[in-house]
Amino acid sequence: MTNANSNPTFSVFKSENEIPENFRVPVIEQREYLLNGQLVTWSGEVTDIYSSVHVLENGQTVRKRLGSIPNITSKEAFEALDAAEKAYNNGLGEWPQMSVEGRIKCMQKFVFLMLEQRDLVIRLLMWEIGKTLADATKEFDRTVDYINDTIDALKDLDRESSRFQQAEGTIAQVRRVPLGVVLSMGPFNYPLNEIFTTLIPALLMGNTILFKMPKHGVLLHYPLLKAFQEAFPAGAVNTLYGKGAEIIAPLMESGRINVLAFIGSSKVANGLKKLHPNINRLRAILSLDAKNAAIVTNNANLDVAVSECLAGSLSFNGQRCTALKLIFVQKEIAPAFVEKFSAAVSNLKAGLPWEKDVKITPLPEPNKPAYLQGCLQDAQAKGANVINPNGGYTNESLVIPAVVYPVKESMRLYHEEQFGPLVPIVPFDSLEEPLKYQIEASHGMQVSIFSENAEEVASLIDPFVNLVSRVNINCQAQRGPDVFPFTGRKDSAEGTLSVFDALRSFSIRALVATKVTESNKQLLNGIVKDHKSNFLSTDYIF
Repeated sequence: MTNANSNPTFSVFKSENEIPENFRVPVIEQREYLLNGQLVTWSGEVTDIYSSVHVLENGQTVRKRLGSIPNITSKEAFEALDAAEKAYNNGLGEWPQMSVEGRIKCMQKFVFLMLEQRDLVIRLLMWEIGKTLADATKEFDRTVDYINDTIDALKDLDRESSRFQQAEGTIAQVRRVPLGVVLSMGPFNYPLNEIFTTLIPALLMGNTILFKMPKHGVLLHYPLLKAFQEAFPAGAVNTLYGKGAEIIAPLMESGRINVLAFIGSSKVANGLKKLHPNINRLRAILSLDAKNAAIVTNNANLDVAVSECLAGSLSFNGQRCTALKLIFVQKEIAPAFVEKFSAAVSNLKAGLPWEKDVKITPLPEPNKPAYLQGCLQDAQAKGANVINPNGGYTNESLVIPAVVYPVKESMRLYHEEQFGPLVPIVPFDSLEEPLKYQIEASHGMQVSIFSENAEEVASLIDPFVNLVSRVNINCQAQRGPDVFPFTGRKDSAEGTLSVFDALRSFSIRALVATKVTESNKQLLNGIVKDHKSNFLSTDYIF
C-alpha cells in the first residue's frame, strides 16, 4: 500500500498565465438580483465567491477568487416573497391566469436567451465547482434538452385535458392548475440542471418562484438573470442570495410558502418543513440523502462490473446523489475485483477541469478534504487499507480517489454518505448481507446489481424494488433518462421527479362540472367557442 499523503510533490495547480485564454473567466462583482421583474442594485454586504481551483502566486497555492454576490437580509427576502405573492395573486395574477400556450412561448423565449450565455455558464461551472469541460457542457446542454422535453410533455398533458368528460349525468373538464408560491433550492453538484428540474416545471405550471441560489455554483446563474427578466412577467421569478439560516427560516416560518422544492440533506429538509406553521398546506418535493450500493456477485462479468462501478462511484469525484457509494463484492471474486478496480482508478487522470481527458478535479467544498481524511483514518484504524497508489493524497482542494478495502459495518464509510472520491468495498459471503444493509439503511434511492445469472438477479430484484426506487442491472446508478421517474424511499426523497411526473408534482387537478342539460351544454359551448376562459378550452396545442 502506498500512503499518498506522504507524496509532497503531486500538484495540478498552475499560475493564471498558464491557463488557456479561452477557459478564463472575468471576475464578476454581482450587485444585482431579480425582484418583481427588475434587476435591483444591491449596495449592502457581499459574499466573496472562490473557485474550487487554486492558482499559483509567488510559489504559493491560493484559492482563486471569482467575484462576489449580494448577501441579502430577511428584509429583502420578504420583499421577494411579497413580489411572488403579488404575481400569483391567489391564482388571479397574470402568470397563473395565462394560457398554457402563452406560458410555453415565454419559456421558449427563455431558452433562446439562455443559449446566448452558454459559453460563459459552462466556464463558470468549471471554475466554481470543478466540473470537467465535458461534464459542464453536458450539464448545460442536458438542461436545455430538459426544458424542451418539459415543454413537449406539457403540450401532451394539455392535449389530454382539452376535452370534456361525461359520466352519470355530469359533464366536466379536468385540468391541472398551479399551487402558489414555490421556494426552489438546489445543490452545488448540479447547480444548473437539478435546480432547473424543479424550477422549470413549477414555473410552466403557473406557479411563481423564489429561487434560492446554491452555496457553490451561484455566479453561473448571474448571466441568466436578464433571461428570466425578459422572458417572464414581473414577479414570476425572484432570486434570493445569502445565508439560508438567515433568510430561508423566516420565509418558512411565515407560512406563506406553498411548495418547498429542495435538493439536499434530509436533516435540512426536515428542519425546514418543521418551521412551517401550516404543514398540511405545504407540499414538499424533495431529493435527499443516498448511499447507493452496488452488489457484485460471483456470477458477474468482472469487466462490466469494474467499468460501471468506476463511472458510478467516481464521476464528478463521486459528488452525485446517484453515485455508487458502497460496493459489496462476493468474497470469492473480491481479490480479482479489487485488483482490477484499483488499476482502473489509478488510470484516472487528475487535473484542472478544462484539461484533456481529465476525470478527477478539485472539490468545491473547503472542508471536504479534511472530512474525507477523517473517514479514511477511521477505516484504516479499524483494519481497512487504501489499495491504490496515491489513494487519498490531498493537495489543497484536490483529493486523489482512494479504494478502501475491506470495509466493515463498524466503519464510518459503511454508513456515512461520503459525497467524494472514496470508494469503500465490502466483501460478503451471502446475498443476505447487502439485503440486510439496505433494510437497515435510513435511505432508499437506488441499487446496482452485477450478475449474469437470471435466477440470482430475479431473487434480488423482488426484495430490492420494495426497498429502493430503482434497481439497475449490470449498470451504474443514475438519474436519467429524464423521462423515467426519479424518487426514493425513506429519507431519500419525497415526491417524484421526471419530465412527466414533475409537472404533476407542481400542480393539482381541478375540474369544472355541471349537469348534462341542453342549457348547460349551450353555456359551455358558448364559453369554449368564444375563448372566454383559459381553463375551459378545447384548443389543441401543436
